[in-house]
Amino acid sequence: METKQIHVLLVEDDTFLAGIYQKKFEMENFKVSVAGDGEKGLADAKKKKPDIILLDILLPKLDGFGVLAKLKADAATKKIPVILLTNLGQKDDVEKGLEAGAVDYLIKAHFKPSEVVEKVRIVLKQ
Repeated sequence: METKQIHVLLVEDDTFLAGIYQKKFEMENFKVSVAGDGEKGLADAKKKKPDIILLDILLPKLDGFGVLAKLKADAATKKIPVILLTNLGQKDDVEKGLEAGAVDYLIKAHFKPSEVVEKVRIVLKQ
């Protein structure tokens, strides 16, 4: 019996980093879509209905907080869990992200891609 692949939408403008995450998730049998800016990330979330979204905060066109606010305001996407993946580690950024509806907040520098995969699994099990 084939289990449905978990679909991860990665919204990340750093193509090198996005490639590393994409490869790691695909090795772990996830389906991955990558969006390079906030507007595309938002459009892809609506169109592709991923199981979970990994969202960078510093993005071109629309930042991660803007994307998160729009996702949570839309009935079609508000139930999709969002994990903020960023290098902004200030406490107020963390709180702002969590208050806006993110389920978690990962500082890129502190987490290896394998740990990010593990985090996604934990969030989706809840």
